[in-house]
Amino acid sequence: MSERIGIIMHGVTGRMGMNQHLIRSILAIRKDGGVVLSDGRRVQVDPILVGRNADKIERLAKAHGVERWTTDLNGALANPDDGIFFDAASTQLRASLLNQAIAAGKHVYCEKPVSDTLEDALAVCRAADAAGIKHGVVQDKLFLPGLMKMAMLRDSGFFGRLLSVRSEFGYWVFEGDWQPAQRPSWNYRKSDGGGIILDMLCHWRYVIDNLFGPVRSVMCHGATHIPRRWDEQGKPYDADADDAAYALFELDDGVVVQSNSSWTTRVRRDDLVTFHADGTDGSAVCGLFDCYIQPRQATPKPVWNPDERQPLNFFEHWQKVPDNFPPPNGFRTQWEMFLRHVLEEAPYRFTLWEGAKGVQLAELGLKSWAERRWVDVPALGI
Repeated sequence: MSERIGIIMHGVTGRMGMNQHLIRSILAIRKDGGVVLSDGRRVQVDPILVGRNADKIERLAKAHGVERWTTDLNGALANPDDGIFFDAASTQLRASLLNQAIAAGKHVYCEKPVSDTLEDALAVCRAADAAGIKHGVVQDKLFLPGLMKMAMLRDSGFFGRLLSVRSEFGYWVFEGDWQPAQRPSWNYRKSDGGGIILDMLCHWRYVIDNLFGPVRSVMCHGATHIPRRWDEQGKPYDADADDAAYALFELDDGVVVQSNSSWTTRVRRDDLVTFHADGTDGSAVCGLFDCYIQPRQATPKPVWNPDERQPLNFFEHWQKVPDNFPPPNGFRTQWEMFLRHVLEEAPYRFTLWEGAKGVQLAELGLKSWAERRWVDVPALGI
């Protein structure tokens, strides 16, 4: 086995691709001498950066000591010494790029959504399986310390019978007139593949499926609360994509998940995203890093009395789950898992099929919104 693996990295000039995938994952792995295999050997990663803008790619490569970069994607895919193709660019182009890489015999790994339509996502999955290549999709939130603690509570039986989950995600994204927005303008244009339902329901599918149970049906309402924004050049544009989503998911055994996702809300909670799970034996609330629990035995007994100020401070009755393990970088952790999958057939379950499930839920959420009704989530028939 070669002690090097070449990785074609496409779309890493953007914030997520550059920070999480290039700098904090691949370059961090390279700095540490490569990915460690089960027999203790290390295989070094050797990225080549690919993009349309030569100046951006060259500056990024030089800034981080990456020797190889190109604007010629076809040439990069033709190099037999680079076995993996990674994409973090536009959702609308992702399916065609993955198909191109699969046809070139590359293993593929990508950001989500896998595609902007379920039909295209499934076609990519089938092409990957038919080609016999390894494939994966980023499911980063499962590796966040807060959600890992929630999973530990579930596995320990802490909740008893799970009853319901509430999730709150979002923050105020500036319109771009008074000060620059924190998100790119394409997020708010339908024609560019924008919209919070397509973006976030892909996340919530794998989070809910893996932490609380398979999603069986969805009811979703979307909204475009702010129809006018200003782009990166300070020019006004019509924001016609949904910037908020209010969803209900039904799981097995009658578990109900309430999920609010919004780029038009101001935060007054522990984190930018929180998950509150209630069970017969206890409840837990987690964010990105921290998790708090309240067991049945320590649950206070509030009394409703609208004539007096509430005497209980409800935040005082929660116990913090300790940080008994160092917080991992979820993106790097999953990169290392995928690399071991490619290099030594290590088990790996976050395939493109899992990514397609996210696209499916987003499509059904949009369908529910359009038809104003509950929609069942059928099996994909993998």
